Amino acid sequence: MSSDSTRTWFITGCSSGFGRSLAEAALLAGDTVLATARKLEDLDMLEHLGAGRCHGFQLDITDAARTRHVMAEAAQVTGRVDVLVNNAGYGLVGAVEECDDSAVRQNFETNFFGTLHVIQAALPVLRAQKAGHIITLSAAAAVANYAGFGIYGAAKAAVEALHESLRAEVLSHGIKVTLVQPGPFRTDFIRRGLVRAPAMSEYANSAGKFASYLGQVDGKQPGDPERAAELIVNMVREGQSPLRLPLGRYITQKIRTTMNHRLRELEIWEQAACATDFSA
Repeated sequence: MSSDSTRTWFITGCSSGFGRSLAEAALLAGDTVLATARKLEDLDMLEHLGAGRCHGFQLDITDAARTRHVMAEAAQVTGRVDVLVNNAGYGLVGAVEECDDSAVRQNFETNFFGTLHVIQAALPVLRAQKAGHIITLSAAAAVANYAGFGIYGAAKAAVEALHESLRAEVLSHGIKVTLVQPGPFRTDFIRRGLVRAPAMSEYANSAGKFASYLGQVDGKQPGDPERAAELIVNMVREGQSPLRLPLGRYITQKIRTTMNHRLRELEIWEQAACATDFSA
């Protein structure tokens, strides 16, 4: 690490939401933050709060070349990157049939390929240090998905599978990997971070209901982003690195329910599944 007590964080999507909360929590803990956003002016308040310990960079993570350039520039400013947080992303609400090819690809470009670009840009820096912690924001939709969140959930599920491999690949290089799985938190994700595909009447009772539900719960979510950010900062400072870190009572219950359902389904089909092997 940078020293026994301070770390340098590279955080994407710091204009709002978890990215902003994490940047603030890291700065309040005395750490240095390399903050990115699509609009540089969105980082003015963070730079003021950091009092010389926050450095802002304009970044669209779908631009692979720009991502490599920003990562190299940021690493030169501070000399190292201790914690990489992949937070930038957005949701796409709509039934599978409602989402056209352009919307689907754009969502994957940000949520999957953008995350991949940042990781690939950071790995040479982290490997050279023989240390670092990659933290990526996943979603409840990657645990078990909802009608109307098929594309977004698929992108986040791909991110989770990527990190399972990544963790095994970089362990010997001293690099830790953690997926953060938040439940509903009182950020501005629903208000600012969702795109709605054109609605079809045929899906009014499935994807349509889900879209309405999101609007109803906005601003009433049980999760506190400041407490979540504090937990993540403390996790890093304590040297902990679970592969998956759930946040909130909702997601912990969802994980337990999903795992129990899968086990029950496995028990029903296990004998038939095993019978498809060659006979001994």
